[in-house]
Amino acid sequence: MSFNPQFARIGEVFVHLGTATEQQVNEAVLKQKNFGLKLGETLLKLGYVSEKDLLDALHLQLEYEIIKEDELLELDPNVVKLIPEPFAVENRVIAIHKKENSMIIAMTDPDNIVIQDSLQKLLSLNIIPMLIGDSVLSDTLEKYYKGIRTSSQVEDAVGNFEFVAVDEDENEITIDNKADADAPVVKLVNLIITEAIKSNTTDIHIEPLTNNTRVRFRIDGALREVMSPPIGLHAGMVSLIKVMSKLNIAERRLPQDGHISLKTSVKSVDVRVSIAPTVTGEKVVMRLLDKGEFGFSLTTLGFSQSDLDIFHKWIKRPYGITIVSGPTGSGKSTTLHAGLKEIKNIENNIVTVEDPVEYRLDGITQIEAKEKIGLTFGRALRSVLRQDPDIVLIGEIRDEETADIAIKFSLTGHLVFTTLHANDAPSTITRLVDIGIPAYLVASSLNLVLAQRLVRKICTNCIGDYTPTDAELIAAGITKEEAKEITFKKGKGCVHCNNTGFSGRTGIFEIIEVNSEVRKLIFAEENQDVIRDAALRNGMHSLHASGIDKMKQGLTTISEVIKLTVSDE
Repeated sequence: MSFNPQFARIGEVFVHLGTATEQQVNEAVLKQKNFGLKLGETLLKLGYVSEKDLLDALHLQLEYEIIKEDELLELDPNVVKLIPEPFAVENRVIAIHKKENSMIIAMTDPDNIVIQDSLQKLLSLNIIPMLIGDSVLSDTLEKYYKGIRTSSQVEDAVGNFEFVAVDEDENEITIDNKADADAPVVKLVNLIITEAIKSNTTDIHIEPLTNNTRVRFRIDGALREVMSPPIGLHAGMVSLIKVMSKLNIAERRLPQDGHISLKTSVKSVDVRVSIAPTVTGEKVVMRLLDKGEFGFSLTTLGFSQSDLDIFHKWIKRPYGITIVSGPTGSGKSTTLHAGLKEIKNIENNIVTVEDPVEYRLDGITQIEAKEKIGLTFGRALRSVLRQDPDIVLIGEIRDEETADIAIKFSLTGHLVFTTLHANDAPSTITRLVDIGIPAYLVASSLNLVLAQRLVRKICTNCIGDYTPTDAELIAAGITKEEAKEITFKKGKGCVHCNNTGFSGRTGIFEIIEVNSEVRKLIFAEENQDVIRDAALRNGMHSLHASGIDKMKQGLTTISEVIKLTVSDE
């Protein structure tokens, strides 16, 4: 007798498809009452089937079509919001498309007649159900209802906000004198910061354009536009941020820097504020620093096992300097703090001097330099010597004074960690000499130089094969013969990754161990190319090679490697 899925139980469908065994189905039958779930959901919870397996089985049994993720990328928010958010979240549904007298609704349980009846009464339309996975639905609901909430809040904030014309010499913008006239700007700034914190944003950009203000969030290293309030609100927003940062409201011609300490129900955040005058008005950039518990470890940063072993070896030495280099936002501080977290113990006195303190580490003395009150890096570091330190972290070598103190620390029996802005590991060494440190002192004190970058990881929900162009292969230094041995990957974009194709970041690294050969080259003041050749002979993997390895593992794309590294050719 042929198998008819419409007359079969869902467990039988799974067995028929080969996605679950009879034994697994029987186990799920016994456990589903405890879980309070349906059989298919129980199998999913137990890890015996995937969400796709569950959708395929329901499609066969119920004959409902499965919504394609591509169709979820550009839904009309005006259609989505026809179903109130609480109803959509509770009943696991989302409105897809209106067709004459009908509405297509994606549902995790399209066979639920009660929900269909409720939707029909709510919308006064016939309901055409489609199947959707629960995790896909959750991401889609968050994406669209968050946008709807944000849009409505911006509209509420700016609805009754009026400005009058001002003279070019007037310092303050004139606001219509109504009760709570400042409330719209306050609400808008609070909304921007709140949404940024929720989105794990590292930087907020608020910049004036010709006709509106552009608000962008830097998420996973890339900027995304999130809203565009009217340009008339811009001066009020900047003034409010200045007040919060204790800056001079009347000064609009010079750059200003400040900070805001925020507490939310979830976490505390330190916001570093930079305001710069531009031809269209003042631009605000706010860097968000999480003041919560440091959650990284060396094993989660993306090190290969060989590089991790090298880093472990040198951070446990009794003295000398370990330098991590790279541009702003490349994860230098994260790597060093993860290293400190690993080596801290009751026997060591670890002291850090930073500006700002980006991560709080329990059991470590952290000092924040404050230029405004005269607590410079140099002054703070000199005071550290009287604190009986074993290990010192210097947030950044900025000048000859800081570098000189770091060198002296390392030569007097201290282990020093620090960062430096440089393009790669070899140029980090020559940069120290350029700053003004004698080559013989650099050679005597350096233990390890690590250069790093952060590459975006491909979204695991929409990852697929990719064929690179000839131009990409040339830029990446890969021959066509080599390309045949590589399976290139790329994310096509989905609701999980906000249609970017990426989710999260991982590190790529370049490590130079300062052995006797490299030390002699530094003594001789050889250039960075000579030092690089020696390091490569001694087994160094370049940033580019590290990026290529990540690409071969299917973790990142060829475009990311090209964007962040230079070919070794």
